[in-house]
Amino acid sequence: MYNSEYDDLSFEEQLHLTEEKMRRRHNQQMFLRRNAQLLQQELSFEAELLEDNPELAQVIHSLNMQEIQSNQRGLENVLGLEESASKKQSVWSKFFPGLGGG
Repeated sequence: MYNSEYDDLSFEEQLHLTEEKMRRRHNQQMFLRRNAQLLQQELSFEAELLEDNPELAQVIHSLNMQEIQSNQRGLENVLGLEESASKKQSVWSKFFPGLGGG
């Protein structure tokens, strides 16, 4: 595989850079593998905890539902409700009455 960034380098320098890239890629893969193992452990512990505590599972479910509803309301506010759209139109119509819409 040809790499033009190595053109001005000696063979030893090219080899060193290639080894560095391989080492970095290996370290990244090891990090990702360890991270996946830890996440799997965490999920297992969480599942065990929720299985042993149905009340806790219900509280977490309720909190999650509240968060989802809150996020939906926030999204509606960002996208703009009809009320805010009509306010914008009335503001614009004060400055540009010929535009209509308010």
